[in-house]
Amino acid sequence: MKNFTKVDFPVSKIRRYLEPGPIVLVSSKYKNETNIMTMGWHTVLEFSPSLIGCMITSANHSFELIKKSKECVINIPTVDLINEVVGIGNTHGREDHNKFEEFNLTPVKAKIVQAPLIKECYANFECKLVDGKMLGKYNFFIFEVVKAHVAITPKYPKTIHYTGDGIFMISGKHMNMKKKFKAQNL
Repeated sequence: MKNFTKVDFPVSKIRRYLEPGPIVLVSSKYKNETNIMTMGWHTVLEFSPSLIGCMITSANHSFELIKKSKECVINIPTVDLINEVVGIGNTHGREDHNKFEEFNLTPVKAKIVQAPLIKECYANFECKLVDGKMLGKYNFFIFEVVKAHVAITPKYPKTIHYTGDGIFMISGKHMNMKKKFKAQNL
């Protein structure tokens, strides 16, 4: 076992150690308006039905589109889309601003929801809002994934993870521990 020397650390920066998963691109549509936002704060809440919780600030243009439409698509980009991920994250989504065109991304018609899939992403999860009780106080959405589209290869994509202060890391080496793992259904 390794012993670590530790120092006090700013509580406001702990996200770099706890960020729950890969950066995602959230596409939304309400009436004739579409948008894409970069998001890093999301978490799996349940396996079946498949529930995902996420916080979207009310200052974000996508917040209103998703709140009104009650749906979105959570798209998982790989490292080859890092420039688009950062660009979208730094671009305000106004009504007259088309991020699909600006970042050369291809909208694809979803099977169940109205929001478009992003063709260039490794995986796309069509989501419906199932619980909005925490929107007023925390801007927290709870979505059910109603349809999932995942690429066949690669088996382990290189996803992007944000650690704060403009620093990203890429998912790394995978370790197969199935023989020692006792949990079921994971």
